[in-house]
Amino acid sequence: MASGPVALVDAGGANIASLKFALARLGRESLFTRDETIIRGATHVIIPGVGAAADAMARLEATGLDRLIPTLRQPVLGICLGMQLLFEGSDEDHARCLGLLSGQARRFIPAPGRPVPQMGWNALHPREPHPLLAGVGDQAYVYFVHSYALPVCAHTLACADYGGEFAALVARENFHGAQFHPERSGPVGERILKNFLDL
Repeated sequence: MASGPVALVDAGGANIASLKFALARLGRESLFTRDETIIRGATHVIIPGVGAAADAMARLEATGLDRLIPTLRQPVLGICLGMQLLFEGSDEDHARCLGLLSGQARRFIPAPGRPVPQMGWNALHPREPHPLLAGVGDQAYVYFVHSYALPVCAHTLACADYGGEFAALVARENFHGAQFHPERSGPVGERILKNFLDL
């Protein structure tokens, strides 16, 4: 595993303390920052996110990070809203996102017994082997809190089901996304975070 601080991109996300604590348990310091030099120099970059896509993109655009992130060459992981920001856009406020992966985040349709947002544990269904999934069994449970999700696409590593399949874990080159919160997903989430740090 590489050493040095992990850059947590300041896109207005919440739950930063939980993520920093999860990384510390894995022996890694982290810095919550919008500083381009720190982000570019970090061994790994995480885009955490809880909130609205348009607000997060406005924050990235105000600091120029919307232009920086696509140029990064180290491993990058978007979490929850952070994953959605890697795609082309979101139906939430008609947000235009970073466009690193093809797809549009859509809002779940509420139904009896299936409230929106989805809040709770759901099973991962791996679709193909990938280093992020090393040591993670089929139907391992992880923790979700979200109202919007991406359709399954060519870059989907694992999906989950909430009234239909959606992309739960994605990867394209050095960019990765987890729709769930690995920092709140117990041993399975810890393993996925460790796998990311080992990239």
